Amino acid sequence: MIRRDWLFRSGVLIAAALSAILVWLVLGQLGMPDSLSPDALSRWLNGRGALGPLLLVALMVLTVVVGPLPTLPVTAASGLAFGIIPGVMLSVTGALSGALIAFFLARLLGRDLLRERFRDNPLFGAHGSQRLLFVTVLLTRLIPIFSFALISYAAGVTAIRAWRFALASVIGMLPMTVVFASLGHAFELHPLLSTTAAVTILAVMALLPWYLRRHRRSRLARWLHLD
Repeated sequence: MIRRDWLFRSGVLIAAALSAILVWLVLGQLGMPDSLSPDALSRWLNGRGALGPLLLVALMVLTVVVGPLPTLPVTAASGLAFGIIPGVMLSVTGALSGALIAFFLARLLGRDLLRERFRDNPLFGAHGSQRLLFVTVLLTRLIPIFSFALISYAAGVTAIRAWRFALASVIGMLPMTVVFASLGHAFELHPLLSTTAAVTILAVMALLPWYLRRHRRSRLARWLHLD
């Protein structure tokens, strides 16, 4: 049974990797520019006619599932190519689809192991705090400096329910998606503000579980359903 389970999970991982490679090759055959700048991408998408929106969604899914690829230029290109509202809808659709793929891949491959090892942890335990996890995903989605793919994979091995992960992702990504789709490449995040926000959130994420384990009857713990 263990061998069969290991073979199944390995097969899923291989299939996902081959699918990502196939999508990348197809996009390349369709003329996707080597430079993922918003201007180049928007011109390419506009030149593909009715396939443009589908190619944008496919590219966004790929950038989310394959972590090193940047998502913000694709978001900016969506606004330049299709307008603000359609661009936002397409970007959110592609990003959420990719996030859910990454989420379920991580859940399939690593969730059981962490659940058994960290039974009482509010993030990874079998009865982890859904409110704490929801807020954590929401905050990390608000700051584009965090890897969209990394957060998706990380959330998959926690106790958060899929619908809560999806809702937190959509709410968190929506503000910056609107900004980038509206302003395209002209908008740049202030590096100091982005870094400060990211460090603050990381500190909270690191210290909060430690605090909650030692103050399980505090008001915050009760609100997070940890009492």
